[in-house]
Amino acid sequence: MAKSTLDKDLGKLDRLQTATYSLSRNIATPGLVLVFFIGAITVANLFVVDGPLSYLVIAGAVVAAYMALNIGANDVANNMGPAVGSRALTLGGALVIAGFCEVSGAVLAGGDVVNTISSSLLKPPETVGALQFILVMMAALLAAAMWIHLATFLSAPVSTTHSVVGGVVGAGVAAFGVGAVSWAMIGAIVASWVISPALGGMIAALLLGFVKWAILFREDRIESARRWVPVLVGLMTGVFAMYLASKGFSRVWRPSGLTVLALGCIFFGLGYATSRPWVRRRSVGMENRRKHVAGLFTAPLVIAAALLSFAHGANDVANAVGPLAAIVAAAETGGADVTRVALPMWILLIGAVGIAVGLGLFGPRLIRMVGQKITRMDAIRAYCVALAAAITVLLASALGLPVSSTHIAVGAVFGVGFLREFITNKGVKNPAVQPRALFLDVSRLNKTAEEAVANAVKRERRRLVRRQHLAGIAAAWVITVPAAGLLAGGLYLLLSVVAAF
Repeated sequence: MAKSTLDKDLGKLDRLQTATYSLSRNIATPGLVLVFFIGAITVANLFVVDGPLSYLVIAGAVVAAYMALNIGANDVANNMGPAVGSRALTLGGALVIAGFCEVSGAVLAGGDVVNTISSSLLKPPETVGALQFILVMMAALLAAAMWIHLATFLSAPVSTTHSVVGGVVGAGVAAFGVGAVSWAMIGAIVASWVISPALGGMIAALLLGFVKWAILFREDRIESARRWVPVLVGLMTGVFAMYLASKGFSRVWRPSGLTVLALGCIFFGLGYATSRPWVRRRSVGMENRRKHVAGLFTAPLVIAAALLSFAHGANDVANAVGPLAAIVAAAETGGADVTRVALPMWILLIGAVGIAVGLGLFGPRLIRMVGQKITRMDAIRAYCVALAAAITVLLASALGLPVSSTHIAVGAVFGVGFLREFITNKGVKNPAVQPRALFLDVSRLNKTAEEAVANAVKRERRRLVRRQHLAGIAAAWVITVPAAGLLAGGLYLLLSVVAAF
């Protein structure tokens, strides 16, 4: 009796501690967000040039900070979700690595696509004043941030680039009419809704299929792994070297195509030569089981996820700070001619820190969604997803195809899931004929009802991909541009009324 009472008291204490931790986190999160916003305002005050529109720049800095938080909460899950879902990384470890790599990528190589986001989408009339242009950019940025916030709340991974594009188009149409929008670019973005996930899913499935054929389906998995894992690591090293040279460092270095290709070959050789003895040492005494062979992919997976986060920080920070850079340029020049937008370091820091803070505070929801709820992950599947994402972006860039990193990563997750489902169900009869099969088992073969039911269950097709997530994510992708556009148009009209007073 005494022991039972003690157990109950300890259980109450444990529940109290859990509730206290949850409450403290709920209180701390708004406080940290507020501190970040105050920091963004302080930084903007220090560097903004005094003028009649300087207050709008400070307001724009707050909106950009809000956008950066939402990018960190939503977009980074695409890089870290599979690694966490496969248990190659803990959630805490993923947050630390991604936060560091995102900030490093944004600060060292970020902002290359700022001019695309801020000026290439929109060609306002020459008579447009700075105030109107600033209101357009601010409405676009705020609408995109609000849409991504809603998508994150609904656990839907969406393209932050498409959100910004929709916001710029919607606010631009409300302000200047349909003629001011570059509709050719919008058409390319619409095409990417299909191209990005299909290409990412196909490449991820091909990679996983190769791993299964070359290693997992072999009688001696260990020897096959010693032969092929170094090749896959070399491929990863070469692809990421080319990816970072052509995309990640393009702000500070623009190598030629031949230089990028040469770097890929060199790093392929380095990756292969370095990983071959490492794989051999790790595989000594290893059991010839799939689970143990999969452990050889854990370290390469962590490196791939870190490199993806670095490249993401370098490229997607523009989604947060591109419109803010345009606002600063318009306020300083007094006009809307921002064909070339400079990117001051203080603006870049707001975007970089905001992404890291948003990831740490709100990222776990989407990380779990991408890494655990769509399909089951292990180190091999997650590695194929990460490598497929890099290969797809590299190929699309070389071919001039418009793609979304979010759509690619999520498409790759679905690709490995559907391949697993196809292989698992190969040769399995359609569930629709199972009632007849069940009748035959009972009457003709004279089996017991329990045995017949067991056989029917064995023959049932296994669903290894959750279809409800596929439908929800696809719907979110399709409505991102129009939803952000409509919201931005309404916000622009509201801001125009407020600015008139």
